[in-house]
Amino acid sequence: MYLVYADEKGNVYDHPGLFAVARNGDILTEILEEELIPLPEGSTLVSLPDTEPIGMDPDTGEMVKLDGCTAVGALVPQGITRLLLPGYVKTNKESKLPLFGYSAVVWKDNRFWVTGRASDDIYKWDPLNFPMDELRQRVAKTLETFPQNRILNHLSHCALEYECLTASNNFFNRWEGSLPVSYTCNAGCYGCISEQPDDSGFPSPQTRMNFKPTEDELVEVMLHHLKSPESIISFGQGCEGEPSTMASIIVPAMRRVRETTDMGFININTNAGLTDHIKGIVDAGLDLMRVSIISAIDEHYNAYYRPRNYTLENVARSAEYAASKGVYTSINYLCFPGVFDREEEMEAMIEFIRRTGIKLIQLRNLNIDPESYLAMIPKAQGEVFGMKQAIEIYQQELPDVVIGSFTHIPPDQLQRRKNMA
Repeated sequence: MYLVYADEKGNVYDHPGLFAVARNGDILTEILEEELIPLPEGSTLVSLPDTEPIGMDPDTGEMVKLDGCTAVGALVPQGITRLLLPGYVKTNKESKLPLFGYSAVVWKDNRFWVTGRASDDIYKWDPLNFPMDELRQRVAKTLETFPQNRILNHLSHCALEYECLTASNNFFNRWEGSLPVSYTCNAGCYGCISEQPDDSGFPSPQTRMNFKPTEDELVEVMLHHLKSPESIISFGQGCEGEPSTMASIIVPAMRRVRETTDMGFININTNAGLTDHIKGIVDAGLDLMRVSIISAIDEHYNAYYRPRNYTLENVARSAEYAASKGVYTSINYLCFPGVFDREEEMEAMIEFIRRTGIKLIQLRNLNIDPESYLAMIPKAQGEVFGMKQAIEIYQQELPDVVIGSFTHIPPDQLQRRKNMA
């Protein structure tokens, strides 16, 4: 398997004499055949600015830096969990990579391969199922039907400009649709994709909503989308802050919707720090809850999320309460090779999942500059297993917990909705 690199113009090449290597955290490592999958459809090869690639001389085993070239990584579709980072060194230590999740890529058998694992069925998240011409027509028709709804107008931008598939589902009237509700947040996530301080060095790839929707607007969007047994409407999107900060309008809106229809599922993607707010939302008829988390170790969690007036213990209590009320709970686990697979991280997270009754682990690649992230979190204390083995350990330790990437609907609840249809 050979090194992939780019020239100064962005043209991508395979090196004829150097083998590819990758990084697990900050450690350079060889790539195993079992860690490779063919480059998935929908992937994008990108050059990593201000870097130089590192390969391995197959004769001597020596690590070789390729001067004057740029390292290449792959941005893989949702549903693919990356296992290793590209092998590179930075030419400018102050430079920060844009907020994406870079996977190692190699050239082998006349094609590109990535270090990855298919963690879920990507059919509903395949860009080929979102034809842009049809989407534009559906957006225009929806906005004509709801000309005063600011949420749908906001989502039209997300769908057409950012090509957000969740936002697009609002206009296709299917699967999981977005319902952004909050322009504020009770956390200051280091890798937030919608709001960064001016001096962070990270350009935000998305724009956060800048208005407070009305209860009527929420109800309108929910009733527009919840028309089939498999439909999901989700608070807590990449273009907003923490949705539970708007519990005062979410709770009455949910109650009004459930007085009108039992169809579909109401989901919230949340940091779950505002336990009292979460309890109110749960009691109003919440079906699904996905808790965003990066670690079950306080020091690590706090370094990344920078929580405001809540703790990791609040997160656990919120998840426990939701599960006790029959809500299907999951974690949105932000994964980073060399950190996710640390012994102490795994022990803490397995204990957290057992305590809270989490039913589903949604593996999500952390979009971050690797050097910045590794510098801010605690150093590894125990063994580092590698992503592939770590996931296998989770499967062994938590046999009743589903490991995937997307929001899942419990089969028994889905059948109940179908019976009501």
